[in-house]
Amino acid sequence: MNTKVSIVRCPDYSQAKDAIIESLELIGGLEKIIKSGDRVLLKANILAARPPEDAVTTHPTIITAMCELVSNIGGIPIVGDGSGITHPGATAEALKISGIEDAAQKCGAEIVNFETAGFVEVDVSDAKQFPRLYIAKPILDADVIISLPKLKTHELTYYTGAVKNFFGAVPLKTRKQAHLLAKRDLFGDAVVDIYSVVKPHLAVMDGIVGMEGNGPAHGTPINSGIIMASYDCVALDMVASELIGFDPMMIPTNRAALERNIGTGQAEVVGTPLNDVKVKFKKSAGGITTMAPAFITRRLGNLFTMRPHIDTAKCILCGACVLNCSPHAIEEVDEKLKINNDKCIQCYCCRELCPQNAVDIQKSLVARILTRGE
Repeated sequence: MNTKVSIVRCPDYSQAKDAIIESLELIGGLEKIIKSGDRVLLKANILAARPPEDAVTTHPTIITAMCELVSNIGGIPIVGDGSGITHPGATAEALKISGIEDAAQKCGAEIVNFETAGFVEVDVSDAKQFPRLYIAKPILDADVIISLPKLKTHELTYYTGAVKNFFGAVPLKTRKQAHLLAKRDLFGDAVVDIYSVVKPHLAVMDGIVGMEGNGPAHGTPINSGIIMASYDCVALDMVASELIGFDPMMIPTNRAALERNIGTGQAEVVGTPLNDVKVKFKKSAGGITTMAPAFITRRLGNLFTMRPHIDTAKCILCGACVLNCSPHAIEEVDEKLKINNDKCIQCYCCRELCPQNAVDIQKSLVARILTRGE
């Protein structure tokens, strides 16, 4: 059976639910992947603490519609992500300001913050960059995983969509290591390493208002007026990147996935013809990439550090941080708790869960300068 990617016109968020229903019916429906009682993780794009109108995050209307549709067929909707963390608590802040938390709560959906939900170390088969990865526990616990990306340009991968959306499934340390590769193709390989572990079942793309220019966070909202859906995230990304004016094979994540025989390069477009809805997005002005040797890039990047540190004067040895540390990086030394920086994955769970507020953040000089005012 041909892999299908649906495109449905949707000029306004007030029509989002109807457009999503139509887009899903065109490819076979939610019933094809969800049975009653399934825990369904709706992986939103909760990149940063920005309001819906900025087009940085998945619009809350999409969250509401998907929660309702999942519930209607007996699934248990769970909304989650980990933001592009610049400081502890960033995901909680982004969930609120984006309107996603409120949308999920009103539908009775569970909300999971990947920062505090814990991570599990897994092997990555045929990895190109990360043979082992820490993946957010809610993803591994879910019965069904649905990607809810925003249609946006990206300074490093040119375009970001259903596959790149799962970059939020790994902790800060891994994201930093991936960015320090500083080459588009290498970064694409790293993202596909993550995607190959997650194995999502469906993607529904929020393309009603997208972002052009210096995405994924600093571009300009653009009315693109579409909802897309596919059981194959790679196929959806191939079509969506062409829709906004890119050669799909120029997108590093598309190319990296297809080189590993992950996903489909040629899909059947159903619903509105692709040529009828093409919108040429402005590309990023430059990009986060470099011609510098990798060792120089890594050296400069490693000057930016934000590490959790236990204030032993406040710590009462309750063990909350130890019990919730996924990589077991918190060790007892001379009857005091200390964080082993070599093991730490910088998820900041220890800080979030400490009842004594005994975990602070030690920033390098570069980090203090770049995060001043946050």
